[in-house]
Amino acid sequence: MAEAKSYEQKPRAIRPMRGGRGMPVPKGAIKKGTFKRLFKMIAKYYKWQLVAVVTCILLSSVGSLVSSVYMQMLVDNVIEPALSDTGGFTAALKARLTGLILMMVVVYGIVILASFAYTRIMATVTQGMLYRLRTEMFAKMQTLPIKYFDTHAHGDIMSSYTNDTDATRQLIGQSLPTLFSSSLTLITSVIIMLTYSFWLSLVVVFSTLIMSFVVKKIGGNSAKFMVAQQTSLAREEGFVEEMMKGQKVVKVFTHEEKAREEFDALNEKLYHDSQRAHAFGNILGPILNNIGNFTYVLLAIVGGILFAIGARNIGLSSIFGGAQTLGIGVIVAFLGISRNFTQIVNQMSQQISMVAMGMAGASRVFTVMDEQPETDDGYVTLVNAKRDENGELTETEKRTGLWAWKHYHKADGTTTYTELKGDIVMDGVDFGYVPEKQVLSDVSLYAKPGQKIAFVGATGAGKTTITNLINRFYDIADGKIRYDGININKIHKSDLRRSLGIVLQDVNLFTGTVMENIRYGRLDATDEECIAAAKLANADGFIRRLPDGYDTMLTNNGSNLSQGQRQLLSIARAAVADPPVMILDEATSSIDTRTEALVQGGMDKLMKGRTVFVIAHRLSTVRNSDAIMVLDHGRIIERGTHEQLIAQKGTYYQLYTGVFELE
Repeated sequence: MAEAKSYEQKPRAIRPMRGGRGMPVPKGAIKKGTFKRLFKMIAKYYKWQLVAVVTCILLSSVGSLVSSVYMQMLVDNVIEPALSDTGGFTAALKARLTGLILMMVVVYGIVILASFAYTRIMATVTQGMLYRLRTEMFAKMQTLPIKYFDTHAHGDIMSSYTNDTDATRQLIGQSLPTLFSSSLTLITSVIIMLTYSFWLSLVVVFSTLIMSFVVKKIGGNSAKFMVAQQTSLAREEGFVEEMMKGQKVVKVFTHEEKAREEFDALNEKLYHDSQRAHAFGNILGPILNNIGNFTYVLLAIVGGILFAIGARNIGLSSIFGGAQTLGIGVIVAFLGISRNFTQIVNQMSQQISMVAMGMAGASRVFTVMDEQPETDDGYVTLVNAKRDENGELTETEKRTGLWAWKHYHKADGTTTYTELKGDIVMDGVDFGYVPEKQVLSDVSLYAKPGQKIAFVGATGAGKTTITNLINRFYDIADGKIRYDGININKIHKSDLRRSLGIVLQDVNLFTGTVMENIRYGRLDATDEECIAAAKLANADGFIRRLPDGYDTMLTNNGSNLSQGQRQLLSIARAAVADPPVMILDEATSSIDTRTEALVQGGMDKLMKGRTVFVIAHRLSTVRNSDAIMVLDHGRIIERGTHEQLIAQKGTYYQLYTGVFELE
């Protein structure tokens, strides 16, 4: 049989490859409205903390400029009078100096307390926001359809929880407060400079225009590559995560050199993006500092000339009746403010790239949070039931072992209960993972309660797809699937899946004890029920031989267990759920024949009395099926019992006798 193309089997997670191939990445764009959304989120949860932070930053920013004003007052009101007055350092001047010193002590005390307060508050706000972002992102991830995880690299998703949230932390905790504080200080500086001297302020304005041009050119490039760095980092992490999971395959096929080449390509891209981002960011500071030094010298020269010629001072102070001539104190204060002004501009420019990286990180976090959740219009639910004296089903809170579909009928307002039996019918089902590629065509079948239905066919024929549709991991394009006579589109997805058990070829065990992994099938199961399920699955024997028995800790997907032991735990997990319908997806294809007999024995016990769908490459495992469906390119080409299909001498006969082989 011809092998179907891989994309007709199921969507594959897209792996980062050389040359930039991999999952689509936003074209250097930060999601529109990211800052507004982030700020609204902060304000929603930390409104009063933000008010306190703004107040403290305002006090800190204004207080940081007092030293320059203090120097002007010290020179003009104390030092200059003491030098010009023949009486020397008089008592009045001592009193002024003492007053100025006390004023500075009070002001700097307020600045220290305000700075301490806002940094402590911002630490709480920052960590609280990260906690909420991670919580909301993980909660949203639980609502996403299987398709999302099939089409997104897992390492890239993980990067949203690590790199992107860390970039967001830096944005909230450092960059935004720094920019806000610097902006306030900048505005205050401009006001003070205009108050002192209009002419000297023009020199600073000229310098600021030059700085703005430099920041726009160099800082803009730094921000652009910071965003690219964030994307490259996520792609590299996605690749590393995949290589770690597939290390055995890499070793077996001696793929180390190729893997190294692919990693080097991704690492080189990350290196270049990071190098350019930080190169632009690192040269920005020295350039701005040198412009500031030039401005400082120019202010000293211009101020000295104005003082020497006795030029009239034009500033806000002169407008309101202040000093009419430019004094030494004003020049000294102006030089201090100018130095502070340059440092603030430099500080703000350094934050541009960090803001861009933080915004890119927040944008990626919000992208995950904005993914469309799995839609569920089902209204039929699964409830515990019992029979009354008339034999009618009624709902009960207690677990009775009898389940029923609770079906509310909007038309007449009545509610009916249908016993959960496991009667499944597929009628004319068409489906494709993507619209232009149809995987299943006109598939019709039925499984009566207690029957075992087997699917046989080449890879990509559509076997697993059928089970995915029964679980509603994907919705069909056309046709009907009925469960106990109810269209599964009407059944609430969580209730539908609760009625189904599944044992996969690839077992997923979680970090925890053996008992906890078995109880994953039903969280309210007792220890006794879990042990009974393990015995049913033929797993109790090997579990008791483990170092701590049922309390043995499993890590790294149960790597300390054999494949067969892991599969037995998977069967026990399905057994404790006690579902009426079981799906066994090639559960024994990767284990040895001896272990297969043990696993098969466990599955036979599990299948007893249940509707079972079996997917198997080993045809010997499906001989006792009530019906065998042979699929080819999404169509059922043969159906019947083992004996009937052998008698037909068609495709199944050729597969069974070895004329054809499953691929």
